[in-house]
This record gives sequence, C-alpha cells and structure tokens, in this order.
Amino acid sequence: MALETRVYQKERTIKFGALLKASLKDMYQSRFLARQLAERDIKALYRQSYLGIIWAFVTPLATAFVWIILNSSGTVKLSDTGVPYPVYAFTGTLIWSIIVASINSPMQSTQAAKGILTKINFPKEALLLSGIYKLLFDSSIKVILLLLFVFFYGVGYHWSLLLFPVAIMGAILFGTTLGLFVTPIGLLYKDIGKIIAFGMQFIMYVTPVVYAIPETGLMKTIMTWNPITPIVLTARDLVVGFSPDYLPFFFGVVAVCIPLLFLGLIVYRIAIPIIVERLSA
Repeated sequence: MALETRVYQKERTIKFGALLKASLKDMYQSRFLARQLAERDIKALYRQSYLGIIWAFVTPLATAFVWIILNSSGTVKLSDTGVPYPVYAFTGTLIWSIIVASINSPMQSTQAAKGILTKINFPKEALLLSGIYKLLFDSSIKVILLLLFVFFYGVGYHWSLLLFPVAIMGAILFGTTLGLFVTPIGLLYKDIGKIIAFGMQFIMYVTPVVYAIPETGLMKTIMTWNPITPIVLTARDLVVGFSPDYLPFFFGVVAVCIPLLFLGLIVYRIAIPIIVERLSA
C-alpha cells in the first residue's frame, strides 16, 4: 500500500476555511479517542475517593446552601423571587457551575495531556471533545439533583423542563467558546487560571445567580446586559415553568458564540502545536 506523501512549506497566508474544516474533521474522527480519554479521567477522578460521585454535587450545593442560610436567617435581605428560594438559588448555582467548568475545560484537558502532547502525535481536538463529554456527564448528575429539589419544594414538573438541556448546551457553548481563547495563554502562564477563578467570583455577583435583577440602578443595567444573564434566567424559567422572557437574548448570545467558537477552534489549532514545541524544547 502506497504511503501518503505530504509536502510542508511555509505559507504567507492563513486559510481559515481549510483550518476550520480540518479541525472539525479531526474532532469527528477522534470521537472514539475522546470518549476513551473522558472515561479514563472520570474513573480516575472518583476511583480513589470515599464519597465518589457525590463530589459532583458539592460545588453548586455548597454555594446554594450558603445563600439559603443567609436569606432564611435574615442576614441578607433578598427581593422576592416568585419561587421557593432554595430552588431559585440551586438552579442559578447549578447553571453557573456548568459555565465555569466549561470555561476551564479546554485549558484543564489540554494541561492534563501535556505529558503525551510532546510524545504522541494525535488530533488535539480530541482533548476538547473529551472535556465536553465530561461536562455532559457532570451536568446530567446535577440535573438529577435539580429534579429532586423541584419535587421536594413543591414547584412541580412542567413541560418546559424538557427544554432545560437546551439551556445547558447554551451554557456549555458559551463557556467553551471563552475557554478556547484563553487556553493557549493559560498553558504558558499559570496566572491565567487564577485570574479566571478570581474574575468569575466577581462576575457571579453581577449575574442573577442567587438574587434577582434589581428594579432600578446601575446594577440593573449591568446585570441586564451581562451576556451570562440570559443563560441563567432562561435555564431557571424553564425549570420553574415561567415564561422565558430572556429567550430572544439567549438565542442572540448563542448565535454570537457559534462563529466565535469556530474562530476559537482555529486559534487552538494554530497555537497548540507551537506551544507543544515550546514545552518540549
């Protein structure tokens, strides 16, 4: 069987269409490898843990319970949300945790594979797809817990719950798009990961995660135009059966994220080989 011959030469222009096509093709062809990597990481994460998969619930539960206690004790006075506050807070922290995990996923998946990146030649997009598989796994566990919250506090199940996965996919799309752009810099400078962690804590307080948008003032303007707001509010409205007033804004954010995601894939494809060469030097 004749071997394929490839000629490498310097090009003066970057062909974005060809790079995007090659990136999507490699992502599709490496889906089996991505699944294997995801299964390995998930099993390794919970294998030597006494609590095991319960840790997937800890972050959104801990954040929600803090605000539930503050609100019930009167330490923090929050405006009426129209639904039982535990459901309101947990829904917000759940979707928020998915967004934060999605932002960190490309960088963490690539960082964890640094040892094999410099030794084995394989489609780097498999790492991105592996991260998405892990996000979907964690999200499915959190949704089960959310359904228990909805049942326990008597909110009731609504047909709109069937559309809740759409909101989750929107959150993953938004977070992954941002993550693709920060990953190349984050691999070179560890400060980026710390900046993201600190910045997201601040941004959470200008997003209606644990409290409603104020009726007036500067905070109302900031929270209204925050691109994460329609994702959080749409997800919550679908859970509790309210009319999703921010649905057009939600689809607008998703529509903007799609071309940016493609651009991020191109940036990732160009940058990662250069970074791998630098790491192996």
